[in-house]
Amino acid sequence: MTRQPFDLSLPADNGLRRGQTTGACATAAVKAALMLLLRGERPAEVAISLPDDRYYLMVPVMRVQSFSDGSARADVRKDAGDDPDNTDGAVIFAVVRPNHTGRIRFLAGPGVGTVTEPGIRVPVGEPAINPAPREMMRCAVEEVLKNAPDPGFDLEIGCENGEVIAKKTFNPRLGIVGGISIIGTTGIVEPMSMAAYMASIEVYIRVALGGGAESVAYAPGKLGTAYARHSLHLPPKRVVQVSNFVGFALDATQHVLVEENASLRILWMLGHPGKLAKILDDVWDTHSGKSRMAMGAIARVAAEYGFAAEEVAKIEQANTVEAVMELLQTDPRAHALWSEVEDRIARLMQARLSRVDRVAVRLFGLHGMALGKAA
Repeated sequence: MTRQPFDLSLPADNGLRRGQTTGACATAAVKAALMLLLRGERPAEVAISLPDDRYYLMVPVMRVQSFSDGSARADVRKDAGDDPDNTDGAVIFAVVRPNHTGRIRFLAGPGVGTVTEPGIRVPVGEPAINPAPREMMRCAVEEVLKNAPDPGFDLEIGCENGEVIAKKTFNPRLGIVGGISIIGTTGIVEPMSMAAYMASIEVYIRVALGGGAESVAYAPGKLGTAYARHSLHLPPKRVVQVSNFVGFALDATQHVLVEENASLRILWMLGHPGKLAKILDDVWDTHSGKSRMAMGAIARVAAEYGFAAEEVAKIEQANTVEAVMELLQTDPRAHALWSEVEDRIARLMQARLSRVDRVAVRLFGLHGMALGKAA
């Protein structure tokens, strides 16, 4: 299938401007540097293939330069669109050199962090470059090489001023030292954290509740929407992505139901416990910049559920909720614990929704693995 260009000038559904992830910028920098290294070209922009195999993205390149050691460097300035991203405007760069191993190796350049603790999707000791951007960069290398012999390349990814930028993120708490993470699962930044988006959520909720709806599903992101479609068989208009604005979405739901003198049989809340378990701490805006991480809340439930003190301490001291999942992966009590977390979240939500007969929560890991009742 022929890829189509992804047009960033077209606004998102909420009217805001999309942008490029750090992963997309790093991929563009890799491709531009490799084009200079292998073809002698200095592109002003490059086309990168997105993980969605339908699209490619054109990314402007600030500069490309070669060095006497046989390497090349390209710089790309990140444009996060209308999303208030800590890395908006940051210069992401790639230094590419042949390594004559026949393999691609990823290296952390200045300003990109290194993983020092388990619990995220990158092994300890590796650069903090997530799996999706790594695949995008591998694809970029293949596209430049075409059918030419592959000597293998070192891809050193860096970020100017990255160590300072990283202090504004959760990276220090996650055990990522030395700079930012190169992230993004789609290559595209969806603007999700602004007042205009909150207004659009209310519009989506009105549509979802319209026409005598018996059940709707809300989700912070794509993990939950996939379950709503494939397991709950809800039509798209009954599914609303609420991002971090869980409390706002519940209040909007109650307001609309009162306004319409209507009731709802069931409201599903579907997503990752890293966000939704924050509700156990009475946190209703789950943005990482406005709330603590959720391990403490999960540890508290585990303690009340009968886990031993040393087990509770391990949960509380885990560096991410994903690390908690790994910790509990083989524990026969895990299913019951996650189900209890789901029930407690549901009860707190139910207290804000007098017009909803039942609230049901389902939790999932980053790869879509069901943790509680959905399992």
